[in-house]
Amino acid sequence: MTGWIVLAAFLLISVALILYAVLLYNGFIHLKNTIDKSWSNIDVLLKQRFDELPKLIKVCEGYMQHEQKTLEEVVKARSAINNAGSDQERMGAQNALTETLRSLFMVVERYPDLKADVAFRNLGARISELEDQIADRRELYNESVTFYNIRLDQFPDLVIARLFHFTPRTLWQIDPAHRQDVQVSFAHH
Repeated sequence: MTGWIVLAAFLLISVALILYAVLLYNGFIHLKNTIDKSWSNIDVLLKQRFDELPKLIKVCEGYMQHEQKTLEEVVKARSAINNAGSDQERMGAQNALTETLRSLFMVVERYPDLKADVAFRNLGARISELEDQIADRRELYNESVTFYNIRLDQFPDLVIARLFHFTPRTLWQIDPAHRQDVQVSFAHH
């Protein structure tokens, strides 16, 4: 009789551990898919921004003949996105594009006719709106990645994570240069 009780207790504990392991595994799968969805949501907005840039450059070219370098930097940053392979490279390329757009909008301040152009104002507003949405989605992405990465290091989750080769994901970080103060000059050229 005691043998049956021990066997039943062993089986019950084994089943409970297996169910717990399955729950942990499914939790990782859920988090992994949430991160992928967050990245995909960012990607949609990045594609929309990517598609708006040729229109913006076309409008700017007519006004900014002396700022060809700035426009070329935007085009170069846009094409770097196509050549980026890994998530890390794509994040870096997107950050570079954000920086060149910031430079472009600073240069535009010297061109009142361009700033008054309806097409430019509409495109600028659209790109600014996309930038705000991208920033919001980056925050959600980083929140998901952080939660996932924490779980990878917590016990007993780490046992399942290592057993099934779940690996840490990379946070989307901004370029340290974006944290610096912007130098503003009111000198006329």
